[in-house]
Amino acid sequence: MVPRSVRIGYGIGSFCTGTFSTVPGLLLLFYLTNHLAVPAWLAGVVVFAPKAWDMLINPFVGQLSDRGGSRRPWLLAGALALPPAFALTFAAPELRGVPAALYVGAFFFLAATAYAFFEVPYKAMPAEMTDDYHERSSLLQWRMIFLGMAILLSGAVAPVLAGGPGYHVMGVVVGVVLLAAMLGTYAGTARAPVVGHSEAEPSLARQLAVARTNKHFLTLLGLSCAQMLAAGTMLAAAPYLATYVVGDPEATTTLFASLVGPILLTMPLWVWLARRLDKKGAMLLSSALFLAGAAALVLTPALGAVYAHLCVLVVGVGYAGIQLLQFSMMADVIAHDNATTGRRRAGVFTGLWTACETVVFALGALVLSWVLGWGGFIESDPATPVRQPDSAILAVQLGGTLLPAACVAVALALTLRYRLTAAQMAARS
Repeated sequence: MVPRSVRIGYGIGSFCTGTFSTVPGLLLLFYLTNHLAVPAWLAGVVVFAPKAWDMLINPFVGQLSDRGGSRRPWLLAGALALPPAFALTFAAPELRGVPAALYVGAFFFLAATAYAFFEVPYKAMPAEMTDDYHERSSLLQWRMIFLGMAILLSGAVAPVLAGGPGYHVMGVVVGVVLLAAMLGTYAGTARAPVVGHSEAEPSLARQLAVARTNKHFLTLLGLSCAQMLAAGTMLAAAPYLATYVVGDPEATTTLFASLVGPILLTMPLWVWLARRLDKKGAMLLSSALFLAGAAALVLTPALGAVYAHLCVLVVGVGYAGIQLLQFSMMADVIAHDNATTGRRRAGVFTGLWTACETVVFALGALVLSWVLGWGGFIESDPATPVRQPDSAILAVQLGGTLLPAACVAVALALTLRYRLTAAQMAARS
Protein backbone atom coordinates (compact mmCIF):
# COMPACT_ATOMS: atom_id res chain seq x y z
CA MET A 1 0.00 0.00 0.00
CA VAL A 2 1.40 3.39 -0.98
CA PRO A 3 1.44 5.74 2.06
CA ARG A 4 -0.76 8.82 1.86
CA SER A 5 2.25 11.10 2.35
CA VAL A 6 3.93 9.58 -0.70
CA ARG A 7 0.75 9.89 -2.77
CA ILE A 8 0.60 13.58 -1.91
CA GLY A 9 4.32 14.03 -2.50
CA TYR A 10 4.05 12.36 -5.87
CA GLY A 11 0.93 14.33 -6.80
CA ILE A 12 2.63 17.66 -6.10
CA GLY A 13 4.79 17.07 -9.17
CA SER A 14 1.71 17.62 -11.27
CA PHE A 15 1.98 21.32 -10.50
CA CYS A 16 5.02 21.15 -12.77
CA THR A 17 3.59 18.91 -15.47
CA GLY A 18 0.24 20.70 -15.54
CA THR A 19 1.72 24.19 -15.51
CA PHE A 20 4.41 23.54 -18.10
CA SER A 21 1.91 21.93 -20.46
CA THR A 22 -0.75 24.57 -19.92
CA VAL A 23 0.95 27.96 -20.01
CA PRO A 24 2.96 27.55 -23.25
CA GLY A 25 0.08 25.67 -24.84
CA LEU A 26 -2.34 28.44 -23.94
CA LEU A 27 -0.23 31.58 -24.42
CA LEU A 28 2.96 30.98 -26.40
CA LEU A 29 1.45 31.00 -29.90
CA PHE A 30 -0.67 34.06 -29.08
CA TYR A 31 2.37 35.76 -27.47
CA LEU A 32 4.32 35.30 -30.68
CA THR A 33 1.60 36.34 -33.16
CA ASN A 34 -0.08 39.15 -31.21
CA HIS A 35 2.78 40.58 -29.12
CA LEU A 36 6.02 39.87 -30.97
CA ALA A 37 4.60 40.23 -34.52
CA VAL A 38 5.79 36.79 -35.59
CA PRO A 39 3.93 35.39 -38.64
CA ALA A 40 1.51 32.62 -37.70
CA TRP A 41 3.30 29.89 -39.65
CA LEU A 42 6.66 30.73 -38.06
CA ALA A 43 5.14 31.04 -34.60
CA GLY A 44 3.74 27.53 -34.97
CA VAL A 45 7.19 26.22 -35.84
CA VAL A 46 8.68 27.94 -32.78
CA VAL A 47 6.12 26.27 -30.51
CA PHE A 48 6.46 22.88 -32.17
CA ALA A 49 10.18 22.43 -32.92
CA PRO A 50 11.46 22.27 -29.30
CA LYS A 51 8.78 19.70 -28.54
CA ALA A 52 9.75 17.62 -31.59
CA TRP A 53 13.16 17.35 -29.94
CA ASP A 54 11.40 15.32 -27.25
CA MET A 55 11.18 12.43 -29.69
CA LEU A 56 14.93 12.02 -29.20
CA ILE A 57 15.58 13.29 -25.70
CA ASN A 58 12.68 11.60 -23.89
CA PRO A 59 13.55 7.99 -24.84
CA PHE A 60 17.18 8.80 -23.99
CA VAL A 61 16.15 10.07 -20.55
CA GLY A 62 14.00 6.97 -20.08
CA GLN A 63 17.01 4.82 -20.83
CA LEU A 64 19.18 6.74 -18.37
CA SER A 65 16.59 6.56 -15.59
CA ASP A 66 16.16 2.81 -16.14
CA ARG A 67 19.87 2.31 -15.65
CA GLY A 68 20.33 4.60 -12.70
CA GLY A 69 18.47 2.75 -9.92
CA SER A 70 16.53 5.53 -8.21
CA ARG A 71 14.65 7.90 -10.51
CA ARG A 72 14.59 10.75 -7.98
CA PRO A 73 17.98 12.34 -8.90
CA TRP A 74 16.58 13.02 -12.36
CA LEU A 75 13.67 14.86 -10.78
CA LEU A 76 16.16 17.14 -9.03
CA ALA A 77 18.12 17.77 -12.23
CA GLY A 78 14.97 18.93 -13.99
CA ALA A 79 14.01 21.11 -11.02
CA LEU A 80 17.25 23.07 -11.19
CA ALA A 81 17.21 23.66 -14.96
CA LEU A 82 13.59 24.17 -16.02
CA PRO A 83 12.47 27.28 -14.06
CA PRO A 84 15.13 29.73 -15.36
CA ALA A 85 14.76 28.49 -18.94
CA PHE A 86 10.99 28.92 -18.74
CA ALA A 87 11.22 32.46 -17.33
CA LEU A 88 13.61 33.52 -20.09
CA THR A 89 11.28 32.13 -22.78
CA PHE A 90 8.74 34.84 -21.94
CA ALA A 91 11.32 37.58 -21.35
CA ALA A 92 12.10 38.48 -24.95
CA PRO A 93 13.87 41.86 -25.24
CA GLU A 94 12.66 44.51 -27.69
CA LEU A 95 12.57 42.12 -30.62
CA ARG A 96 9.94 41.60 -33.31
CA GLY A 97 9.41 39.16 -36.14
CA VAL A 98 12.12 36.62 -36.98
CA PRO A 99 14.65 37.75 -34.29
CA ALA A 100 11.97 37.39 -31.63
CA ALA A 101 11.09 33.93 -32.96
CA LEU A 102 14.73 32.83 -32.73
CA TYR A 103 15.09 34.10 -29.18
CA VAL A 104 11.92 32.44 -27.91
CA GLY A 105 12.68 29.23 -29.77
CA ALA A 106 16.15 28.91 -28.22
CA PHE A 107 14.99 29.23 -24.63
CA PHE A 108 11.89 27.12 -25.16
CA PHE A 109 14.20 24.41 -26.53
CA LEU A 110 16.24 24.53 -23.31
CA ALA A 111 13.07 24.43 -21.22
CA ALA A 112 11.74 21.39 -23.12
CA THR A 113 15.01 19.54 -22.58
CA ALA A 114 15.03 20.27 -18.85
CA TYR A 115 11.39 19.22 -18.59
CA ALA A 116 12.19 15.82 -20.09
CA PHE A 117 14.59 15.05 -17.25
CA PHE A 118 11.75 15.51 -14.78
CA GLU A 119 8.74 14.23 -16.68
CA VAL A 120 10.00 10.88 -17.96
CA PRO A 121 11.09 9.40 -14.61
CA TYR A 122 8.08 11.02 -12.95
CA LYS A 123 5.66 9.13 -15.17
CA ALA A 124 7.55 5.87 -14.74
CA MET A 125 7.23 5.88 -10.95
CA PRO A 126 3.54 4.78 -10.45
CA ALA A 127 4.08 1.43 -12.14
CA GLU A 128 6.95 0.79 -9.70
CA MET A 129 5.13 1.92 -6.54
CA THR A 130 2.34 -0.69 -6.65
CA ASP A 131 1.38 -3.78 -8.62
CA ASP A 132 -2.35 -3.52 -7.82
CA TYR A 133 -4.61 -2.76 -10.83
CA HIS A 134 -7.09 -0.50 -9.01
CA GLU A 135 -4.61 1.05 -6.58
CA ARG A 136 -2.87 2.58 -9.59
CA SER A 137 -6.10 4.42 -10.39
CA SER A 138 -6.31 5.57 -6.79
CA LEU A 139 -2.68 6.70 -6.81
CA LEU A 140 -3.19 8.54 -10.08
CA GLN A 141 -6.34 10.15 -8.70
CA TRP A 142 -4.11 12.13 -6.35
CA ARG A 143 -1.95 13.09 -9.29
CA MET A 144 -4.97 14.20 -11.26
CA ILE A 145 -6.31 16.29 -8.38
CA PHE A 146 -3.04 18.20 -8.19
CA LEU A 147 -2.88 18.32 -11.99
CA GLY A 148 -6.35 19.85 -12.12
CA MET A 149 -5.41 22.45 -9.52
CA ALA A 150 -2.24 23.30 -11.40
CA ILE A 151 -3.96 23.59 -14.76
CA LEU A 152 -6.81 25.64 -13.34
CA LEU A 153 -4.59 28.04 -11.41
CA SER A 154 -1.94 28.46 -14.09
CA GLY A 155 -4.50 28.79 -16.87
CA ALA A 156 -6.49 31.37 -14.92
CA VAL A 157 -3.64 33.39 -13.43
CA ALA A 158 -1.11 33.34 -16.28
CA PRO A 159 -3.33 35.25 -18.77
CA VAL A 160 -4.10 37.84 -16.08
CA LEU A 161 -0.40 38.34 -15.32
CA ALA A 162 0.47 38.45 -19.01
CA GLY A 163 -2.22 41.05 -19.72
CA GLY A 164 -1.34 43.15 -16.65
CA PRO A 165 2.26 43.26 -15.38
CA GLY A 166 3.41 41.59 -18.60
CA TYR A 167 4.65 38.33 -20.02
CA HIS A 168 8.07 38.70 -18.38
CA VAL A 169 6.51 38.88 -14.90
CA MET A 170 4.28 35.93 -15.71
CA GLY A 171 7.34 33.89 -16.74
CA VAL A 172 9.11 34.54 -13.45
CA VAL A 173 6.05 33.74 -11.32
CA VAL A 174 5.39 30.51 -13.18
CA GLY A 175 9.08 29.61 -12.92
CA VAL A 176 8.89 29.87 -9.13
CA VAL A 177 5.82 27.61 -9.11
CA LEU A 178 7.64 25.06 -11.25
CA LEU A 179 10.62 25.06 -8.90
CA ALA A 180 8.49 24.59 -5.77
CA ALA A 181 6.48 21.73 -7.31
CA MET A 182 9.50 19.83 -8.58
CA LEU A 183 11.42 20.13 -5.33
CA GLY A 184 8.28 19.11 -3.44
CA THR A 185 8.02 15.87 -5.39
CA TYR A 186 11.73 15.16 -5.02
CA ALA A 187 11.37 15.42 -1.23
CA GLY A 188 7.91 13.86 -1.00
CA THR A 189 8.81 10.61 -2.79
CA ALA A 190 11.86 9.82 -0.65
CA ARG A 191 9.87 7.05 1.12
CA ALA A 192 8.08 5.74 -1.97
CA PRO A 193 7.82 1.92 -2.08
CA VAL A 194 9.40 0.14 -5.03
CA VAL A 195 7.87 -3.16 -6.11
CA GLY A 196 10.30 -3.48 -9.00
CA HIS A 197 12.46 -1.44 -11.32
CA SER A 198 12.80 -1.23 -15.06
CA GLU A 199 15.62 -2.81 -16.96
CA ALA A 200 17.69 -0.61 -19.25
CA GLU A 201 17.40 -1.26 -22.96
CA PRO A 202 20.74 -1.02 -24.79
CA SER A 203 19.73 1.52 -27.44
CA LEU A 204 16.99 3.81 -28.65
CA ALA A 205 16.46 1.49 -31.61
CA ARG A 206 15.90 -1.36 -29.18
CA GLN A 207 13.37 0.72 -27.26
CA LEU A 208 11.40 1.30 -30.44
CA ALA A 209 11.58 -2.42 -31.20
CA VAL A 210 10.20 -3.20 -27.74
CA ALA A 211 7.30 -0.80 -28.28
CA ARG A 212 6.43 -2.37 -31.64
CA THR A 213 5.99 -5.78 -30.03
CA ASN A 214 3.39 -4.55 -27.52
CA LYS A 215 0.02 -4.17 -29.26
CA HIS A 216 -1.66 -2.77 -26.14
CA PHE A 217 0.92 0.00 -25.94
CA LEU A 218 0.62 0.86 -29.63
CA THR A 219 -3.18 1.07 -29.49
CA LEU A 220 -3.14 3.17 -26.34
CA LEU A 221 -0.44 5.41 -27.77
CA GLY A 222 -2.43 5.98 -30.95
CA LEU A 223 -5.69 6.88 -29.23
CA SER A 224 -3.91 9.10 -26.72
CA CYS A 225 -2.04 10.95 -29.46
CA ALA A 226 -5.33 11.70 -31.22
CA GLN A 227 -6.76 13.00 -27.94
CA MET A 228 -3.69 15.12 -27.21
CA LEU A 229 -3.77 16.61 -30.70
CA ALA A 230 -7.35 17.67 -30.04
CA ALA A 231 -6.49 19.10 -26.63
CA GLY A 232 -3.41 20.92 -27.91
CA THR A 233 -5.35 22.50 -30.77
CA MET A 234 -8.20 23.61 -28.53
CA LEU A 235 -5.87 25.01 -25.88
CA ALA A 236 -3.85 27.03 -28.40
CA ALA A 237 -7.09 28.28 -29.94
CA ALA A 238 -8.57 29.51 -26.64
CA PRO A 239 -7.21 33.09 -26.68
CA TYR A 240 -8.09 33.43 -30.37
CA LEU A 241 -11.63 32.14 -29.79
CA ALA A 242 -12.07 34.50 -26.85
CA THR A 243 -10.74 37.49 -28.78
CA TYR A 244 -12.21 36.99 -32.24
CA VAL A 245 -15.28 34.71 -31.83
CA VAL A 246 -16.63 35.39 -28.34
CA GLY A 247 -15.49 39.01 -28.71
CA ASP A 248 -13.91 39.36 -25.26
CA PRO A 249 -10.16 38.75 -24.79
CA GLU A 250 -10.70 38.38 -21.03
CA ALA A 251 -12.94 35.38 -21.70
CA THR A 252 -9.74 33.36 -22.18
CA THR A 253 -9.65 32.87 -18.41
CA THR A 254 -13.30 31.84 -18.03
CA LEU A 255 -13.25 29.54 -21.04
CA PHE A 256 -10.14 27.91 -19.67
CA ALA A 257 -11.71 27.53 -16.24
CA SER A 258 -14.69 25.80 -17.88
CA LEU A 259 -12.32 23.42 -19.63
CA VAL A 260 -10.19 22.36 -16.66
CA GLY A 261 -12.46 23.00 -13.67
CA PRO A 262 -14.16 19.60 -14.08
CA ILE A 263 -10.81 17.90 -13.46
CA LEU A 264 -11.08 18.90 -9.82
CA LEU A 265 -14.77 18.05 -9.49
CA THR A 266 -15.20 14.85 -11.48
CA MET A 267 -12.14 12.73 -10.63
CA PRO A 268 -14.00 10.55 -8.07
CA LEU A 269 -16.76 10.05 -10.65
CA TRP A 270 -14.31 8.91 -13.31
CA VAL A 271 -12.57 6.55 -10.87
CA TRP A 272 -16.01 5.04 -10.11
CA LEU A 273 -16.87 4.81 -13.80
CA ALA A 274 -13.55 3.10 -14.53
CA ARG A 275 -14.52 0.39 -12.05
CA ARG A 276 -18.12 0.20 -13.25
CA LEU A 277 -17.53 0.29 -17.01
CA ASP A 278 -13.89 -0.84 -16.97
CA LYS A 279 -11.35 1.68 -18.17
CA LYS A 280 -12.11 1.13 -21.85
CA GLY A 281 -15.81 1.90 -21.39
CA ALA A 282 -15.04 4.99 -19.34
CA MET A 283 -12.58 6.15 -21.99
CA LEU A 284 -15.23 5.81 -24.70
CA LEU A 285 -17.63 7.90 -22.64
CA SER A 286 -15.09 10.63 -21.88
CA SER A 287 -14.05 10.90 -25.53
CA ALA A 288 -17.69 11.11 -26.65
CA LEU A 289 -18.30 14.03 -24.29
CA PHE A 290 -15.19 15.83 -25.57
CA LEU A 291 -16.26 15.33 -29.18
CA ALA A 292 -19.84 16.50 -28.60
CA GLY A 293 -18.80 19.67 -26.77
CA ALA A 294 -16.12 20.61 -29.30
CA ALA A 295 -18.39 20.09 -32.30
CA ALA A 296 -21.22 22.07 -30.73
CA LEU A 297 -18.87 24.97 -30.02
CA VAL A 298 -18.83 25.87 -33.72
CA LEU A 299 -22.27 27.48 -33.26
CA THR A 300 -20.93 30.12 -30.86
CA PRO A 301 -21.31 33.10 -33.27
CA ALA A 302 -25.04 32.41 -33.46
CA LEU A 303 -25.70 31.41 -29.83
CA GLY A 304 -23.36 33.61 -27.82
CA ALA A 305 -20.83 33.56 -25.01
CA VAL A 306 -22.88 31.66 -22.40
CA TYR A 307 -23.48 28.87 -24.89
CA ALA A 308 -19.74 28.75 -25.64
CA HIS A 309 -18.92 28.31 -21.96
CA LEU A 310 -21.47 25.50 -21.60
CA CYS A 311 -19.97 23.67 -24.58
CA VAL A 312 -16.47 24.02 -23.16
CA LEU A 313 -17.75 22.72 -19.82
CA VAL A 314 -18.93 19.53 -21.55
CA VAL A 315 -15.50 19.24 -23.19
CA GLY A 316 -13.92 19.70 -19.77
CA VAL A 317 -15.88 16.83 -18.18
CA GLY A 318 -14.72 14.55 -20.99
CA TYR A 319 -11.16 15.85 -20.80
CA ALA A 320 -11.04 15.08 -17.07
CA GLY A 321 -11.81 11.44 -17.77
CA ILE A 322 -9.33 11.29 -20.63
CA GLN A 323 -6.55 12.63 -18.43
CA LEU A 324 -7.10 10.12 -15.62
CA LEU A 325 -7.70 7.12 -17.83
CA GLN A 326 -4.72 7.68 -20.12
CA PHE A 327 -2.23 7.47 -17.28
CA SER A 328 -4.01 4.67 -15.46
CA MET A 329 -4.20 2.58 -18.64
CA MET A 330 -0.55 3.30 -19.35
CA ALA A 331 0.40 1.95 -15.91
CA ASP A 332 -1.65 -1.17 -16.71
CA VAL A 333 0.21 -1.67 -19.99
CA ILE A 334 3.53 -1.47 -18.17
CA ALA A 335 2.40 -3.92 -15.49
CA HIS A 336 1.01 -6.33 -18.11
CA ASP A 337 4.28 -6.20 -20.03
CA ASN A 338 6.15 -7.09 -16.85
CA ALA A 339 3.78 -9.98 -16.12
CA THR A 340 4.06 -11.43 -19.63
CA THR A 341 7.79 -10.89 -20.23
CA GLY A 342 9.20 -10.95 -16.70
CA ARG A 343 11.04 -7.69 -17.39
CA ARG A 344 10.70 -4.18 -15.94
CA ARG A 345 10.70 -1.66 -18.79
CA ALA A 346 8.68 1.26 -17.46
CA GLY A 347 11.27 3.81 -18.58
CA VAL A 348 11.18 2.53 -22.15
CA PHE A 349 7.42 2.89 -22.44
CA THR A 350 7.09 6.16 -20.54
CA GLY A 351 9.99 7.69 -22.45
CA LEU A 352 8.36 6.97 -25.80
CA TRP A 353 4.92 7.80 -24.44
CA THR A 354 5.99 11.17 -23.07
CA ALA A 355 7.85 12.04 -26.25
CA CYS A 356 4.86 11.31 -28.46
CA GLU A 357 2.40 12.99 -26.11
CA THR A 358 4.46 16.16 -25.85
CA VAL A 359 5.16 16.38 -29.57
CA VAL A 360 1.56 15.75 -30.57
CA PHE A 361 0.25 18.26 -28.02
CA ALA A 362 2.57 20.90 -29.52
CA LEU A 363 1.57 19.78 -33.01
CA GLY A 364 -1.89 21.09 -32.18
CA ALA A 365 -0.50 24.63 -32.03
CA LEU A 366 1.40 24.09 -35.28
CA VAL A 367 -1.68 22.81 -37.08
CA LEU A 368 -3.71 25.71 -35.74
CA SER A 369 -1.05 28.15 -36.97
CA TRP A 370 -1.33 26.62 -40.45
CA VAL A 371 -5.11 27.03 -40.34
CA LEU A 372 -4.69 30.67 -39.26
CA GLY A 373 -2.16 31.26 -42.02
CA TRP A 374 -4.53 29.70 -44.57
CA GLY A 375 -7.22 32.06 -43.33
CA GLY A 376 -5.01 35.12 -43.80
CA PHE A 377 -4.41 35.88 -40.11
CA ILE A 378 -2.34 39.08 -39.70
CA GLU A 379 0.43 39.18 -37.07
CA SER A 380 0.67 42.28 -34.86
CA ASP A 381 1.92 43.77 -31.61
CA PRO A 382 0.07 45.85 -28.99
CA ALA A 383 1.39 49.11 -30.43
CA THR A 384 -0.02 48.41 -33.90
CA PRO A 385 -3.34 46.49 -33.63
CA VAL A 386 -4.91 45.24 -36.85
CA ARG A 387 -8.38 44.26 -38.03
CA GLN A 388 -8.49 40.59 -39.01
CA PRO A 389 -10.25 39.62 -42.28
CA ASP A 390 -13.41 37.51 -42.12
CA SER A 391 -11.49 34.53 -43.48
CA ALA A 392 -9.15 34.66 -40.48
CA ILE A 393 -12.09 34.75 -38.06
CA LEU A 394 -13.57 31.70 -39.81
CA ALA A 395 -10.21 29.93 -39.54
CA VAL A 396 -10.18 30.58 -35.79
CA GLN A 397 -13.73 29.30 -35.47
CA LEU A 398 -13.17 26.06 -37.38
CA GLY A 399 -9.66 25.42 -36.08
CA GLY A 400 -10.76 25.69 -32.47
CA THR A 401 -13.90 23.54 -32.74
CA LEU A 402 -14.39 21.08 -35.60
CA LEU A 403 -10.70 20.23 -35.94
CA PRO A 404 -10.40 19.00 -32.31
CA ALA A 405 -13.71 17.15 -32.69
CA ALA A 406 -12.37 15.29 -35.73
CA CYS A 407 -9.25 14.25 -33.81
CA VAL A 408 -11.31 12.82 -30.96
CA ALA A 409 -13.42 10.88 -33.45
CA VAL A 410 -10.22 9.10 -34.50
CA ALA A 411 -9.44 8.42 -30.82
CA LEU A 412 -12.87 6.85 -30.34
CA ALA A 413 -12.27 4.44 -33.21
CA LEU A 414 -8.91 3.41 -31.78
CA THR A 415 -10.34 2.96 -28.28
CA LEU A 416 -12.69 0.33 -29.64
CA ARG A 417 -9.59 -1.70 -30.55
CA TYR A 418 -8.05 -1.56 -27.06
CA ARG A 419 -8.18 -5.01 -25.44
CA LEU A 420 -6.44 -4.81 -22.03
CA THR A 421 -9.10 -5.21 -19.30
CA ALA A 422 -9.23 -5.85 -15.56
CA ALA A 423 -9.98 -9.52 -16.25
CA GLN A 424 -6.84 -9.91 -18.36
CA MET A 425 -4.75 -8.16 -15.72
CA ALA A 426 -6.14 -10.44 -13.00
CA ALA A 427 -5.39 -13.52 -15.08
CA ARG A 428 -1.74 -12.48 -15.37
CA SER A 429 -1.27 -11.55 -11.71
